[in-house]
Amino acid sequence: MNKNNITLALAITAAMGISSHAAAAGFQLAEYSATGLGRAFAGEAAMADNASAQFRNPAMLTYLKGIQVSTGAIYVDPNIDIAGTHSGITGGIPSLGATNSSDFANSAVIPNFYFSRPLTDKATIGIAFGTHFGMRTDLGTDFKAAMFGNQAEVHTVEINPNLGYKINDQLSVGAGVRYVMASGHFGAALPNQLGGSNLKYMEGEDNAWGWQVGTAWQINANNRIGFSYQSAVKLNLEGHANGIGFDGTGKGSYAGSLPIELPASAEIASFHQLNDQWAVHASVNWTDWSAFEKLEANIPDLNGPVDIKQENWKDNYRFAIGTTYQATNKLVLRSGIAYDTSAVDEANRTQTIPETDRTWLSVGAGYAWSENLTLDAGFTYILAKEANMLEQEKELPILGEFNGQTSGHIWLAGVQASYRF
Repeated sequence: MNKNNITLALAITAAMGISSHAAAAGFQLAEYSATGLGRAFAGEAAMADNASAQFRNPAMLTYLKGIQVSTGAIYVDPNIDIAGTHSGITGGIPSLGATNSSDFANSAVIPNFYFSRPLTDKATIGIAFGTHFGMRTDLGTDFKAAMFGNQAEVHTVEINPNLGYKINDQLSVGAGVRYVMASGHFGAALPNQLGGSNLKYMEGEDNAWGWQVGTAWQINANNRIGFSYQSAVKLNLEGHANGIGFDGTGKGSYAGSLPIELPASAEIASFHQLNDQWAVHASVNWTDWSAFEKLEANIPDLNGPVDIKQENWKDNYRFAIGTTYQATNKLVLRSGIAYDTSAVDEANRTQTIPETDRTWLSVGAGYAWSENLTLDAGFTYILAKEANMLEQEKELPILGEFNGQTSGHIWLAGVQASYRF
């Protein structure tokens, strides 16, 4: 692999550099409402607290009464650290020694907005504005392994119109269209010990379509099962690339594109009303991260398609269980625990993709301010399992290697306001 291809590989793999710093597996975001946040998003495909329910299962629109509007935001504060040692080889980059970067995943606010309206006694329409994927990181050039990627951002916004239809008292179905707008920038640089020069920078944007379907089975008055499926969305981020890694001077700018597939996902969930006060709910989620086998960019001026890097991710699963307690006529309390499995195994984990298992601990509350207005809040602590990594570029061993470990935790806090007309 030539030098241009190697530096491009560093640029693109940096795109996935904060994958585990999103709150769900990969660069997936689960944070679609503060209502669900308070129960660790347990049982979401079978629950319909407000209009936000359509974002996880459009069939749940049929459980909403009247015209409803729900809006809110979730603050995500990741605290992710990486530490290790860069070792060089004879004739290549010298050993740079121990290095670390603390709190290198940036915090963010994730807003949302939902609307639903009955058309008939059986059909309900809705529209959702939110996001399922996003990430941002900046390792800086003080980090001695910055040549393997030092900055990355992927930002998506989704518009999602939906229709729910009640076939009978037991069975509801739903479907929706997903329009995803995405942008991203990715980069790598020589560490300050080697001059701190920008090796490469790549940015691009694209819009693409997807879809979702769902169903709900009301077994009886107190028990319900829901299922939902969201299609993959194939993006081709088009933009430009530049840096000394491409032309030796950093003065050129090259048109290029990077295909990224937002993976398909599915959820099966259940809701059980135990008595007038207590309910329990649970869910299992699957995400098709095994579709993410490699990154391949197209830079026409650099000889077209370039096989960037083999990633070899695997499917991810999420298990969650939660409770709802109706404390008073106005106050409801929520709690939940969840476990997210990593989307990469030990053999394929690297500095640029420090994927690891996560444990969620959540609490929340809802307050009926009036007959029409409900206010919700949720709070979650996520503990990321410590994970080892060994970064090597087999096609360009002169870069040496980085042997290290990532660790961290994430705080989430959200608020939601829902109004029924």
